[in-house]
Amino acid sequence: MKTEMFLRALFLSLSLCLLHLVASEIQLGSKLVVGENTLWVSKNDDFALGFFNVPDLPNRFSIGIRFNAQSIPSDERRVVWVAGAGVSVSDNTSYFELSPDGDLVLFDSSLGVPVWSSKTNRFSVSSALLRDDGNLVLLRDKDEIVWESFDTPADTLLPNQKLKAFEMLRAASESSRSSYYSLHMEERLELRWESNITFWSSGNEPVKNKDKKIGAVLTPEGALSLVEQDLMKPVWSVFGEDHNDTVKFRFLRLDRDGNLRMYSFQEASRTWRPVWQAVENQCSVFATCGSQVCSFNGSGYSECSCPYNTFASVSNTKCLAPYQKLGCKGGFSMVMFKNMELYGIYPANDSVFSPVSSQRCTKMCLEDDACTAVTYKNDGSPQCVMKLTRYVSGYSDPSLSSVSYVKTCSDPIAVDPKASKGEVVTVTKSHSVCIPCLVGATSTILVLFLAFQVAVLVYIYRRKKKEAMKRADWFSKARNPKGVVIFSVDEIKEMTNDFEDNIGPQMFKGVMSENELVVVKEMETTLTEERKFRSSAAKIGTMHHKNLAKLEGYCCERGKRFLVYEYTKNGTILDHQAKKLTWRQRADTLLSVAKALFYLHSECREFVSHGSLNCGNILLGEDLEAKLTEYGFGSCAADKDVEDFGKMVLTLVTGRYEEEGVVVSEWVYREWIEGRGETVVDRTLEGGFDVEELERVLRISFWCVQADERLRPSMGEVVKVLEGTLSVDPPPPPFVCGRSSATNSSESSGQSLYESVRE
Repeated sequence: MKTEMFLRALFLSLSLCLLHLVASEIQLGSKLVVGENTLWVSKNDDFALGFFNVPDLPNRFSIGIRFNAQSIPSDERRVVWVAGAGVSVSDNTSYFELSPDGDLVLFDSSLGVPVWSSKTNRFSVSSALLRDDGNLVLLRDKDEIVWESFDTPADTLLPNQKLKAFEMLRAASESSRSSYYSLHMEERLELRWESNITFWSSGNEPVKNKDKKIGAVLTPEGALSLVEQDLMKPVWSVFGEDHNDTVKFRFLRLDRDGNLRMYSFQEASRTWRPVWQAVENQCSVFATCGSQVCSFNGSGYSECSCPYNTFASVSNTKCLAPYQKLGCKGGFSMVMFKNMELYGIYPANDSVFSPVSSQRCTKMCLEDDACTAVTYKNDGSPQCVMKLTRYVSGYSDPSLSSVSYVKTCSDPIAVDPKASKGEVVTVTKSHSVCIPCLVGATSTILVLFLAFQVAVLVYIYRRKKKEAMKRADWFSKARNPKGVVIFSVDEIKEMTNDFEDNIGPQMFKGVMSENELVVVKEMETTLTEERKFRSSAAKIGTMHHKNLAKLEGYCCERGKRFLVYEYTKNGTILDHQAKKLTWRQRADTLLSVAKALFYLHSECREFVSHGSLNCGNILLGEDLEAKLTEYGFGSCAADKDVEDFGKMVLTLVTGRYEEEGVVVSEWVYREWIEGRGETVVDRTLEGGFDVEELERVLRISFWCVQADERLRPSMGEVVKVLEGTLSVDPPPPPFVCGRSSATNSSESSGQSLYESVRE
């Protein structure tokens, strides 16, 4: 019995050793493997470095440092640092290694490539150490620090960790989508949304001497201070509720809700407690509820809700302002919400009018086709704040004197009175009629009509033969109620001179009556059933966007499908690959196509997909502006368009096309992750490109082509990244799910996918 107990104790001891590799010094060649659940632990056992599951993403693992003290319950051991801003791996054999040449490397075994490294192989690193304060350091000659995790913070600062001048924290991503919130250290601390909206800042005066650098530090006593980096002299401080109390563990974190908080671990309750936060009223954090409205419940906690669901006539899962220019059949109205302040978030470009009355405020919105909502304030200076976007956020509280009005269709709908928190009053745009004026106008029109009738009869007689001949020549050219012309196959042949002038893949130059130039595109008949084709053509004839080629007409007969678009002078992008489109022209094209897809996905009356996006269906106008064709005939989900857009991005950047057996994204990703991103750029550009913009473009392209559709961004997010108004995290490898077959085939031929692309 004693022998059995001894063996059990020995087994338990060995197991703990495997889970906790307590190492005061980490030797070159040391490795942590996902499937082995091993850790590198600080000497005092308070911190551990190891793999952890990525929230919201099962079977994905990141490497990071977390609290590890035995006094902290396992579910309270917060992560305080993540390698590579959250880069993750998926295979159980993936590993994190201090390589023999002194480089920290995160290696994804399913891909056979490193996805992050510290890039320290040139610094003669001799060992690593996870210090007792939670700082992972690389050492040269056992004592000289050449790299440390404290210099690359993610969303958290530990005591004595400094946020240096011009550095920042970014809130943790959600579902692998980059957070909009960041904390910047410049002349003062600033909380920002999308890097350009500042909604909180520290109260210190800007430093007059520009040579003096200011940094932020969390003190062990529980104070957040701004100090002169050279003298460590405080210039501003705030203090936690338990400042100077005996607290062993603290940290400062930029939370996902956009607020900056200081946390202390409470030994009695064994939980973390916020002891200070930057923005006292959570609803004052810009866009903390996204496109919903923030309020406080009876328990005093903030919550998010969508006020439009009480009267919107259609499903509104994204909680967008309900008004759309083309969406109302019976006019539109203004719905009033008392004690509510609204503001546009994308774009954040509200228009302010002052002084103005409440009635004038609502009237201005009714008369402006771009206005979606207004907020009226009168705190001594009456203001009308007009929203020009459907992406609207807000704050509702009985203490607010603001009144908001939301534009919506005035079509009769059922409203659930219990669903609304406040009084809803409808202010409808006036459609009153002047009866005496109407009678007088009718009499005048009747007289004019009788006089005009004779002239019409004469005109009809003279034009009869000419019109009959025109109808015979264009017997099939009929405009449907949407204004799209229907052509016959013979007319298509005639206008293209029997398809003589080819200007792109299955694309021809044509001439309509009155010498109007057009582009005729032949479609695959197997892609769309005839009735659906006609219906789609009629629908997209109503769409108008500067980056969508206008559909003039179509042909659907004899098993043929043709689309007739407005003429663009410079053909398709494919025609210009050999003509050396500049980097700026390529970048502008990407942004234009992204905006067109965003319009189709989010700004039409109903969702419209493209379904077959590629360079061959992008036309270039006179000034090389991009115009998208063949849109509206697909039936795919948005993520398919996003993936196709990502592939198109890589095509324009590299000048190479996806071919059978060759996956351009894999080659580009490997070059990028290994620090050679500039080598993938089309050689015809001869270095004429923006390096910072290239990094942004490559990152968003890798997000777009993720094998896991859930990780792909929306086109709205893509647009903001390309515009430079939204930062983007480094992406994980985009081809996790689809590599095995390609890898096997390449290995059998003795040549990797990357080598075949380079050739």
